[in-house]
Order: sequence, then structure tokens, then C-alpha cells
Amino acid sequence: MHVVLALDAGTTSVRTLAVGPSGEILTTSQQEFTQIYPEPGLIEHDPEEIWLAAGNTLKEVSEEIEKMGHEVVSIGITNQRETAIIWDQESGTPLHNAIVWQDRRTTGRCQELMRQGCLSEIRSKTGLVLDPYFSASKFEWMIKSSSMDSGRKFCLGTVDSWLIWKLTNGKVHATEPSNASRSMLFDLKKGEWSDALCNMFSIPIDSLPEIRSTSGYFGSTVNEGPLGKEVPIRSAIGDQQSSLFGQACFKPGDTKNTYGTGSFILTNLGEETPPINDGLITTVAWKLNSESPITYAVEGSIFSTGATVQWLRDELEIIKDSSELEKLAITSQNNGGVVIVPAFSGLGSPWWDPDARGIITGLTRGVGKAELARATIESMAFQTRDVLETIKKNGTLIPEKLKVDGGASVMDLLMQFQADQLKIPVIRSSNTESTAMGAAYLAGLASGIWESLEEIETLWKGDEPFLPDTNSHLPDELYKNWLDAVNRSRN
Repeated sequence: MHVVLALDAGTTSVRTLAVGPSGEILTTSQQEFTQIYPEPGLIEHDPEEIWLAAGNTLKEVSEEIEKMGHEVVSIGITNQRETAIIWDQESGTPLHNAIVWQDRRTTGRCQELMRQGCLSEIRSKTGLVLDPYFSASKFEWMIKSSSMDSGRKFCLGTVDSWLIWKLTNGKVHATEPSNASRSMLFDLKKGEWSDALCNMFSIPIDSLPEIRSTSGYFGSTVNEGPLGKEVPIRSAIGDQQSSLFGQACFKPGDTKNTYGTGSFILTNLGEETPPINDGLITTVAWKLNSESPITYAVEGSIFSTGATVQWLRDELEIIKDSSELEKLAITSQNNGGVVIVPAFSGLGSPWWDPDARGIITGLTRGVGKAELARATIESMAFQTRDVLETIKKNGTLIPEKLKVDGGASVMDLLMQFQADQLKIPVIRSSNTESTAMGAAYLAGLASGIWESLEEIETLWKGDEPFLPDTNSHLPDELYKNWLDAVNRSRN
């Protein structure tokens, strides 16, 4: 049997999955890597540690597949997106730790560009907002901060480009449009790097990766690598766009939310270059092949959902394991008047306020662990509603349902609360690995395992929908309290 490997390089771990022709996951391997916090608001990863984790999981899964008697025909890569890496072009040695998408060290630089009046050009060309979340200001910071001899050649890229470089032993420096569109250096209309934006951030355009189609060819692994043989890399895609693809959101208006470290809501906008939406990001979903046009999406990026659960677990020690959150929350019938705004790294969509700070409002003596747990779960749904309300206000395609995946989506309490807040059905994917599945499907399309989007669509299955209670006024009352708390966090 022909099998695709999906390499999912996330924010806290790397996983490799082996996927068969029916969309079945045959075996998996996962390895965590270190989160580095040099100072408050700064988050880094060791690129070599990411590569080591990737190699170990690829090797383990490929060996298991060989024991099963199957053949690996291609690899698909999906990755944490805006995380920036710089490495020496000759030796391949990283010149600095990777700067993670959550990192806020370039806030001052972004504010400086705002004062210089650069926002309009950036918004019109890239569809993004001027925020340290995106890669360009990180790249600029690393170039200035890395001790380099004059004339030294270096490569810039996100995690996909780094892994492609390592897997091909430095033969290929490439990315694709979904990742490129998160850099603040990519012209959405032209589908290429922007000379003007590269000049704005003092970034040599030849240090950036070649942009190839999302489903295509990114070179082959080498015999000395973790697979021990040549296997073509047939797809690369940013993790949230990969989840959109893995959830079979192929039609304009199809919408998904992934509840991970953050939450990311994407709506498929189709192939027409969309207008810029206030408070939202216009991004590339994918470009299937060299002949096909780009498919676009509108996105709301939320910085802290699963990260809030980790805060309850690690700093407050209210729970010992993330799986305990829902059990604790349902021991209380309501939030006790408490609202948690988890603006640990500022607020993302639709506020885009890097100076906002996390707050808890409504504390009384009767509030305990259960109420805090419930308020944490509710904050995930409120932030999602913020994005959907903004999509509606902008006149973008209004979603008729929300497909969901990610770690927190296992909580029935969250799913029902989310449906009540949005007033549309919420459908949880039966396969919790939607992000990895997107990369697998795209690689499989390029290597002939699947012939069409229609065939892939038949493989997607969802659980029974969570239907909203449209007769209750309570969801709107709770949301009003949330908006009041957000205003306080911003002031």
C-alpha cells in the first residue's frame, strides 16, 4: 500500500503521521522540544532541536511503515507559521534561535513604522496588520542582531523552509504561498515577494526562499537523512491553512476553527483577490499547482486559548493536567460573574492591540477553581465570536456552520457554549488530526494517491453537530460582559 507521511511541526512539538489511501492514520510519532523564554514577552526555539525532533519522528514512523509492508511515496510538511529562522547559507548553521510567532520583541519597531505611515502600504499589499506577530520585523531584528561578517550569505525562512533545507541537505530553499503570505513581505495580488516591502525592512530578497506551489515538489530527502532513502517532498503549507484543507473547506464560505495554543478561524474566500477586511487578516489558503490560481482566506488569529489552559496548570496549579479542565468547570453551573481576558501577549483579531494585558474581572469571595476553569473555557468561545462578528460586519461570506478541531475541541462544554454564542451549528471533526491531514492530502494529490478535491471531501467525517439554543438571551448577556472586560484590558 502507498502511504504519505505528514510532518506536523507545531509550536511545542513535532509529529509525524503515516496516512493511507482511505485517509486512515496508520501510525504516529511525536516529540516535544524546548520553549525558551529569554525575557518576558520573548519566546524562542532552537532550530536544530526542531530538526532533531523532525528527524526522529520521521525515522520512527517510516521504520514502522516498512515493518507493515507499506511504501512511503511522499512527504507533506505543515508548520507553525510566522516563526522566523536565519541560517548560514554555506554551513546551514542557525545564526540565532528561531523567534516564535508569539514573540513581541519587535513591537517598538512596528510602532515606529506605524508612525512613519507605512500601515496603508503594508495592508494593501499583504492583507496583514502591522504587528510583531508576522515574520518581517523578526527577520529584520535577526539580521541586525546576528554577528555576521560583511558579505556573508544567509538564508531566511519559516519552519517549513528550514525543514525542507535540512531534509534535502541544503539543495532546496523553498516555501509556498500560504507561509509566504504570513511574512509581511508577500504581495497578495502579484503572488510574489515585494521589492518595496523587502526594502522597508532592509531584507535582501535573495535571502528569502523560492515560492513554489503548495502541492507540488520541494526536492527529495537524501540517503544520509532520517529516512535513509530518497522520498519526494510533495507539499508544504502553514498549519492553519492545512487545517482548513484537512477539514475539506474547499468552497467559499466554508469556515473552520482550530483550538490550539492559540485559536485560528479561517473562512475560504475563493479565487478572486479579496478586499482588505478591518480587524482581520487576508491570507493565502493554498495554491494547488503551477497552473491553478491562488485560493484566498480571511483569518482571525487569537493568541491564547490552549496557552491559557497551560497557565492554569503550570502557574496557578489549579489543574494537574489539561484534560482535567472540563471536569472541574462542570462542577460549577456558571462562571460566578468572572470573565478572564487572556491577553498574555496582547490581543490578536479583531483588536490587534499588543499593549493589552490579561485581566480577570468579577472576582468575589465565592469564586473558586471551578469558576476560573469555566471562565477559561468561555474565553475561548468569546474570542471566536469576536472574529465571527467582525467577519459579518465586513460583509464577508457569512458562515452557516463552523467546523472545529484542535486539542480543546474535545470539550463538549466548550462546543455547546460556542454554538450558543455563534448561533450556528458547530461540527467537530471525527479525525482530531486535521492539520496533519491537510498536508497529507496535498502531498497525496501531487503523488497520485487522491485524484481530486471531491475525492478528499468524501473522506472527511464530522461528529454529531452541536446546535445552538436560539431562545436564550444569556449568551448575549455573557458576551456583553466579555466586551466590557476586553475594553478594560486595553485601558
